[in-house]
Amino acid sequence: MPENRSSAAPAVLRLPQYTKADQEEILGNGDDPFGVASTGLTWLPKEEHFGIRHEGRLVAHTGLLRLPVSIGGTKTEVVGVGGVAVAPGMQGQGLARLVVTAALEHARTMGPQHALLFCRPPLVPLYQRLGWHPLDKDVIVEQPAGRLVTMPLPTMVTPLRNGARWPSGPVRLFSLPM
Repeated sequence: MPENRSSAAPAVLRLPQYTKADQEEILGNGDDPFGVASTGLTWLPKEEHFGIRHEGRLVAHTGLLRLPVSIGGTKTEVVGVGGVAVAPGMQGQGLARLVVTAALEHARTMGPQHALLFCRPPLVPLYQRLGWHPLDKDVIVEQPAGRLVTMPLPTMVTPLRNGARWPSGPVRLFSLPM
């Protein structure tokens, strides 16, 4: 008798926390799970977490954090998106789309007009398919001891409100990147 499989999309859960052990459950315990150690940057932990479990195991995650920025000299806030992870054996099944979409639905309730993320160059097309747009300007971010650096990774944004337009001008994140 054939196995009865549900075609329903996996449920995205709001996670009460996201620990190093959770990250290792998804990505393993390598030295550079996100492939960004070469940047030498220090990153902020996220405050809101969304995940997908498959057969009891956490297999996908996205985190959110409100951050202060200046765009074209005007101070505002963005929702930083980061820690997007899908277990290697589960990639290509739309889990990134599901977990990022659920996180953005929540981000729409957080107040800022835009979400912002930093990603490795090979991931730009994935995020573009999810509705994100690359910035063509450098983004300045803070690092420990008050150091300011130009973000070496592509920066992408997406509106959180209908009609929201990303302002023109230089971008500075008044925090560590997320």
